Amino acid sequence: MSRENGRSEVGVEASGTGEQLALIREAVREKKADRAKPRTWRGAELAAELPVARVLVDKGLVHLDRYFDYAVPAAMDAEAQPGVRVRVRFGAGEKGGRREGGKLVSGFIVERVAESEYRGVLAPLAQVLSPERVLSPELLGLCRAVADRYAGTLADVVQLAVPPRRARAEAKPSPPLLAPNAPPEVGSWARYGAGAGFLSALTRGDAPRAVWTALPGATWPQELARAAAAALAGGRGALVVVPDGRAAARVDEALGELIGEGRHVLLTADAGPEERYRRWLAVSRGSVRAVIGTRAAMFAPVADLGLVALWDDGDSSHSDPHAPQPHAREVLIQRSVNERAGILLGGLSCTVEAAQLVETGWARPLTAEREQVRAAAPLVRTIGEGDEARDAAARAARLPSMAWQVVRDGLTRGPVLVQVPRRGYAPRLACERCRTPARCRACAGPLEAQEAGALACAWCGRAEPDWHCAECGGARLRAQIVGARRTAEELGRAFPAVPVRTSGRDHVLTTVPGAPALVVSTPGAEPVAEGDGYAAALLLDGWALLGRPDLRAGEEALRRWLGAAALVRGQAAGGTVAVIAEPTLRPVQALVRWDPVGHAVRELAERAELGFPPVSRMASVAGRGEDVAELLRTAELPSGAEVLGPVPLPVPDAGRPRRPGDPPPGEEWERALVRVRPGQGAALAAALKAARAARLVKREGEAVRVRIDPPDLG
Repeated sequence: MSRENGRSEVGVEASGTGEQLALIREAVREKKADRAKPRTWRGAELAAELPVARVLVDKGLVHLDRYFDYAVPAAMDAEAQPGVRVRVRFGAGEKGGRREGGKLVSGFIVERVAESEYRGVLAPLAQVLSPERVLSPELLGLCRAVADRYAGTLADVVQLAVPPRRARAEAKPSPPLLAPNAPPEVGSWARYGAGAGFLSALTRGDAPRAVWTALPGATWPQELARAAAAALAGGRGALVVVPDGRAAARVDEALGELIGEGRHVLLTADAGPEERYRRWLAVSRGSVRAVIGTRAAMFAPVADLGLVALWDDGDSSHSDPHAPQPHAREVLIQRSVNERAGILLGGLSCTVEAAQLVETGWARPLTAEREQVRAAAPLVRTIGEGDEARDAAARAARLPSMAWQVVRDGLTRGPVLVQVPRRGYAPRLACERCRTPARCRACAGPLEAQEAGALACAWCGRAEPDWHCAECGGARLRAQIVGARRTAEELGRAFPAVPVRTSGRDHVLTTVPGAPALVVSTPGAEPVAEGDGYAAALLLDGWALLGRPDLRAGEEALRRWLGAAALVRGQAAGGTVAVIAEPTLRPVQALVRWDPVGHAVRELAERAELGFPPVSRMASVAGRGEDVAELLRTAELPSGAEVLGPVPLPVPDAGRPRRPGDPPPGEEWERALVRVRPGQGAALAAALKAARAARLVKREGEAVRVRIDPPDLG
């Protein structure tokens, strides 16, 4: 209730005449309307309609995660539309009824409104950078949902979703939208029981949800292309996300052969910034309705989306290293819900997250019969510790006799793939007798050996002075052995007449000839052998993969083994794979049976029993010890939230490049894990985000890094 001349409006209204009351009401309305009008400096003329622009400022600070109002000058009225890029002065102060100072920053207009809730002087927009509407309402809504899920800021997510502007690309028009292509043939999808029905549902415009376990071989790019072509034939859009540029190029070629040129674009870093932005604009303008790309393409603004497909969702490349570090799988699931699109999570392996989608009924399995699997998969042979090398050349190469025989026989029929894990995996502890990983009895975290030889949990820090194996009762521990490091060189010396090709981080091969050769590759860099594929494969140093201090060690080892073994000819054509690892371990047995789904289901059941993700939700809080403790103390965590730790984070090696999440040089950080029940993930993210914002506003302590669902749990 406002007051004028010491009397309330209610008092005047109660004692005045009808004419006086009408005049007073009109004066009050004019005063309120005058307050609502944005006032700007220097008397600039404002837009006649909707003179206030709500702007998302490019400031990824959690306490500034909101919109800011700016006045729209009349000269910018036509171009200052929702979705365009602008420049504004941010942080300006008000003095004498005028806005002064402030730094020029970029932003996006979110909406235009008639009034502002801010009662001070509104600064005007400084510049409309481009009239191109790059931030659509659908893309803005997706970014908001992703920011909320990962406890991040909207500005950070928009920065991931909208590529930097290239003026020359914007100046060129995009080609017209072509008519839909004809429905594709079923092709190799006929090998899957529900494959034909899945394609038909996409063509009808339905939104089927499937977790696809692909058969071994080189046909998966064509199968992904047929799924995208089916969605396009139904008049809707398609988005396919793959881990790397090599995979994207294979799917791009397959889709081009199916539907011709001009109906899809390839979004990868190899295209260069300007060309990639030109292709992105074609999608944003509706000229193209199909996109194939790597991780950043998960935000591609495809119109009328009918299918989102993700290949190999267990690959770490799908997790963005930039804040708030979203995973492509979760973003595409969100898009399928928001836009009522079909979804296809495919891979040679199966993650526990994908298995959970099937178990909860959210998605249907898309698999082949066991007869089809046995016909397509190579023969897998295992090696135990007792399999010693009896041949002199085998001993020189430090290979068991069986592995040596597989390589020698394979070279008589074609190329042989040798997979060697990367260096640097830290060993974890396991029972010496049965090799069951040693875990904490309190929180089931991995045990580590401390400096004095005592055992402690890497999650909660609890000491384990009297550890015994839960499986066999053994009391002795061993470090998982990394294995031979120079096997690749020794194989080359053992077969001097055979060419040796290498594929790795510095030089990745796409294909190799089908002639006999040794192809030594790190996981994920295996080239495709021309012709019928590799005659044999040797998977070395299994302990290097299985011994990683990671909750996903077994799942990741199986995924990498399957990726290499799938490039080998089928058993009927004599293809053989030898894996050097303990044959009784679950991932090895899953490889022998070629049963990634069974392995994922068992892993999911075990994680449910122990309270591990994805059954539960977790957040990682890292920073200086006192800052971590203070943030957790002030955060209003959901009821029943369990805090594990904090424990010290290892100091990165001086010679290793810094990675996202590493402590700043010279600082000692700690990490705590917060675990909540299913259904409390959104509340956990909101609580941690609010606590971080409060600390920044009060300028208390140093920044704390929060990551929701960290993939690198030990």
